[in-house]
Amino acid sequence: MKRHATAIWEGNLQEGKGRLTTQSGALSEKRYDFRTRFENEDGTAGTNPEELIAAAHAGCFAMQLSHFLAENGTPATKLDAKATVEVKPGEGIKGSALVLEAEVPGIDDDTFQELAKKAKEGCPVSGALSAITITLDAKLV
Repeated sequence: MKRHATAIWEGNLQEGKGRLTTQSGALSEKRYDFRTRFENEDGTAGTNPEELIAAAHAGCFAMQLSHFLAENGTPATKLDAKATVEVKPGEGIKGSALVLEAEVPGIDDDTFQELAKKAKEGCPVSGALSAITITLDAKLV
């Protein structure tokens, strides 16, 4: 299976503008530029590559963990996963911090932590991000 996305960029790095479109249509001509990537901390001005990596990481991790929990006989009621990708201009992407709040009836914390760690290490996006530090803070709620 292959998925694709398209980036159109016009202009130089600091004054140029780009648009991102995904195969699914989830993003269609979504604006991105230097400001949305490096200056707009609240993220409301547009998207950026790191935000999209974070979305992919959180989604992949949650799906992988849901599989492991179901295999364990303790399917999740809800997994609320957040990934925060840190980028430093001139240095690149430094890490991805996964934070999870999970509703999983009938599981003890040790087993939950073991499966969450296994999912963090086993999700394909974590594999693709293996050159950076990936952390996990997982809690049962």
